[in-house]
This record gives sequence, structure tokens and C-alpha cells, in this order.
Amino acid sequence: MDFFSILTLIGGLALFLYGMNVMGDGLAKVSGGKMEKILESLTSNPVKAVTLGAAVTAVIQSSSATTVMVVGFVNSGIMKLSQAVGVIMGANIGTTITSWILSLSGIQSDNFVIQLFKPASFSPILAVVGVAFLMFAKSEKKKDFGTIFIGFSVLMFGMESMSGAVKPLADVPEFTNILLAFSNPVLGMIAGAVLTAVIQSSSASVGILQALCVTGAVGYNAAIPIIMGQNIGTCITALLSAIGAKKNAKRAAMVHLYFNVIGTILFMILFYSINGLVGFAFMGKAANAAGIAVVHTSFNVFATIMLLPFSKGLEKLATLTIREKAREAEKNSEESIPIQLLDSRFLDKPAFAVEQSRHVAVSMANEAQAAIRTALSLVENFSEEKAEQVKILEDRVDRYEDALGTYLVKLSQKDLNVKDSHDLSIMLHCIGDFERISDHAVNIMESARELASKGMSFSDKALEELRVISGAVEDIIRDSFKVFENQDPILAKRIEPMEQVIDELNLELKNRHIKRLREGTCTIEQGFVLSDITTSLERIADHCSNIAVCISQVTEDAFDTHSYLENMKKESAEEYLQVMALSRTRYQLPI
Repeated sequence: MDFFSILTLIGGLALFLYGMNVMGDGLAKVSGGKMEKILESLTSNPVKAVTLGAAVTAVIQSSSATTVMVVGFVNSGIMKLSQAVGVIMGANIGTTITSWILSLSGIQSDNFVIQLFKPASFSPILAVVGVAFLMFAKSEKKKDFGTIFIGFSVLMFGMESMSGAVKPLADVPEFTNILLAFSNPVLGMIAGAVLTAVIQSSSASVGILQALCVTGAVGYNAAIPIIMGQNIGTCITALLSAIGAKKNAKRAAMVHLYFNVIGTILFMILFYSINGLVGFAFMGKAANAAGIAVVHTSFNVFATIMLLPFSKGLEKLATLTIREKAREAEKNSEESIPIQLLDSRFLDKPAFAVEQSRHVAVSMANEAQAAIRTALSLVENFSEEKAEQVKILEDRVDRYEDALGTYLVKLSQKDLNVKDSHDLSIMLHCIGDFERISDHAVNIMESARELASKGMSFSDKALEELRVISGAVEDIIRDSFKVFENQDPILAKRIEPMEQVIDELNLELKNRHIKRLREGTCTIEQGFVLSDITTSLERIADHCSNIAVCISQVTEDAFDTHSYLENMKKESAEEYLQVMALSRTRYQLPI
């Protein structure tokens, strides 16, 4: 094997790994986060968990990715550790599909139809189709399929390059001697584990082993221990992702490790015991790509069947390894804030991360709405307990904005499709409005506190008027938050007319207060407090208008709010005036 053959081998390996990565990313984009959502909605049924874990991994072509997602689910509280066990087992089965696809390269036949099933035959066609999709297709979905086709073609080209480069090694005694050393089960397992830990993909390391099979020097006596080690080595990805995570997430990673280690020990003891008694004839024979796939699948199915009934035991073993103090358990049980959904592990699956961010943004909006509702109730019936609750809610909304803003900025640097990009833009624009609404809730609470501390109260007439504008503001908040949650452009058109009516109510309330001031039925100090409250309410309505405009504008990739509102008033003048008229009728101040 000369210098240029080594270069070909290295280049083939690089293309193989790159193709696998590109294909996996394309499959993840096509799934649009649906695979992860399926995992998220798992029941505690262990058989269903195994099935779904296998199916999801077969689609996204990476047990490491599935396991890392599971660690993230457990860390954020979406999934219980007991559910994670079954998914992890299923992921090990699902990852074997890659080895079966790669084994097609070993098809030998002169029949034209059978030859077409060889990846070397159809991958060039897929490459041409993939390039055509990327260059000429307008559909985002077709472009994603183009990425998958190209990734697969590059992967297979890399596989063929590696196989061609290592073929001369069959005549190199040193190479054969190294492989003979791996027939020692312990050395073979160590070699497989180290290789997989370095490249962090059992599918890739199995593919490399399949490529080496073309030399004819890899016997089953060496291949089997290496495959066992590869299953252990793939655990490194989940273990690394669990660093800095919560105890339960670390336990999920340990379950993955224990499953593979215990499964390997059981398989090796049983297999070599039977081999010692019976003597498997195939052990001395040269392995082929299909045989590698059979061994890889057989081991993972065997391990799952053997250990699934003892899933509770694996969970307990992980819990004993990663212990939790009483104080930590109490703290974790209290910490249920949805911010935990913003796990950095989900950033590798942008479509799912966008969906998680949306859930958090909706929770943030609900907290802001609760703060306003509580603050308004304090105007007529002040209590320090409720006032403190408003402050707590506002603090939580601030935490949401900090965490969500940081997460969305990181997410914006990922490769997003058009819809996810629009969703992300909407959230980035709207979370500031949610935060400002909660700030105004605190302003209203402080105005109510000032009234109570100074022994002041509004007149019955002023309270009636305040109830009208407060009701209008609560309604516009509810509707604008529905617009955000459902991205409803039709309901969005109703927000601006309501905001205009609230502006009119604010102006009329101030005029009426001046009139009462002249009549001596109200004081200047009461007027300042009333003005502060109505000004906060009017500004809340402005933020609601911003939210509605954002939903309507983001799909057009334009954010000229002033021009948009002017055009809306002109183009939908009749509808706009109708909504305004209905709002004026609904929110009439008492005479």
C-alpha cells in the first residue's frame, strides 16, 4: 500500500463521515422536528418506547443524536427517566439500519436489475437528482431531499473509495497480523470502543469495518469483538452531552452505558460459551458487509430482549451511580418553570428547538397576562400578598426574556427552513413586548399601592370608567396573545382598531377627570395616580398592536410598522371602521 493509497483511504473516510453527517442533517430537516415531537409524547409503555426509539433513529440515522435528545428531554423535565430507558434501547436497534444500507455494496451479480440495487449503481443518479433539486427547486422540502440524496451519494462514494484503498492490504502480512490480534475478544472490544469514541458514531465505525471486509482479511473472530466494542464506544456522545446537566439527565446517559456494557457482557459470555461447546464454523471465515450487519442487528435485538424486562433495574442502577441529596430533590421538584425546555442539546435539531422556544414564549405571554390581571384587581382591593405576586410574575417574565432571547440568538445561527425562520423572527420581536407588558403591570401595582398607603380611593364614577378601559385592555391582551400563539392574521386585523378605541377611552377618561377636578369631586393627587394607571393601560395596548403587526408583517419580511398600519387603514377601511364601531359600542363609558 503506497502513499497515494493512504491519501485515498483518508479522503474516502472524510467523504464517508461528511456524507453521513449531511444525510443525517437533511433527514432531520425533512422531519421538521416531528420525530422529536413523537419522542416527547411517549407514554410509559416500554414496548412502545422501544419501537418509537428504533423508528426515530432509523429515520434520523443516528443513535447518538437520539440518545442526546433523550438526555435533553430528561434534563428539561419533558421525559421521565423510566421512559428514557426504552427509547435508548430502541435507538440501538434503529441505528443498525445504516449497516444494512451499506451492506448493499456487497451485492454480486451479473443480472442488470440486481446490479441496480448496488449503491454504486444508483447513488450517481441520486447525486444528479439531488444537485438538480438544490439548484432549481423552489420548494424548501425538495431542497432538503436534495441534501439527503447528495449526502447519501457522498457517503457511498467515500465507502467505495475506502474499500478500493484498503483492498491491497490483503497482501500485507503486518495488516493481517494486527487483525488477528483483534480476534482476542478483549483487544477487539477495546479497538472498537476507541474507534467509535473518537468519531462518535457507531454507524460510521461499523461502516469502516464493512469497508475493511473487502480485504478478505477480517474474519468473524475479529469482527464480532470489534462490533461489541463499537456499541460501548458510541455511549461517549451521550456521556459528554450530560456534562453539566441535571442528575436525571446524567442517569439517562448512564442507562445508555449500562445497557451496552451489560448487553455486551451477556452476549459475549453466551456466544463464546456456545462457540466453545459447539464451535461455530463461520468464526474462521472472512466476514462480509452483510454478515457485519447481521451481527450488529443480532446483538442489539438480543440485548434489548434480555434487558427490557429489567429496565427498572437499569434505572435503579443509574440512580445508585448518580445519587441525589434530599435538598437537591426538593429543589428539582419545585423547579418546573418551562425555561428548562430551552436545552442546548436541542440546538442540533433546529426545527424541534424552534417548537420548544414557541412553548416557552407562550408560557411567557401567559405569565405577563396573569401579572396584568392581578395588578388590575389591586386597584379596588389592594393586598400586599397580591402585590408581591405581581412582582414575582414580572421577575419570571424577565427571566423568560433573558433565557429565550439568548437561546433564539444561538438558534438563529443554525440552518433553518423558511417557516422556522419566520417563527424565530416573530418570537424575537414579540418577547420584548411581553416583557414591557409585565413592567406596566408593576407600574399599575405601584399606583394601587400608593392609593392604599395614602388612604385614597377613586370615586364610584371613576371606578366605573376605569373598569371599562381595564376590560378593553384585558380583551386586547387576550386576543393579541391568541394571535401570537396561533399566528392568526385574521384576528390580528382586529387588534389595531381596538387599540385606537383604547386610546380614545384614555383621552376621554383624562377629560372627565379634569371636569371632576373643576367640580371639586376629585383631587390632583388622585388624578396623578389615575393618569399613571390609564397611561400604562394605553401603552399595554400599544404593545398588543406591535404583536399583531409583527405576525402580519413577518411573512412579508418587512417591518415598516407605520406604513403597514396606514395601508391597513386604507385597504381594509370598511372592515377597520366596523371593528372600531363594535369596540366603541362594547366599551362605552358610563354617562
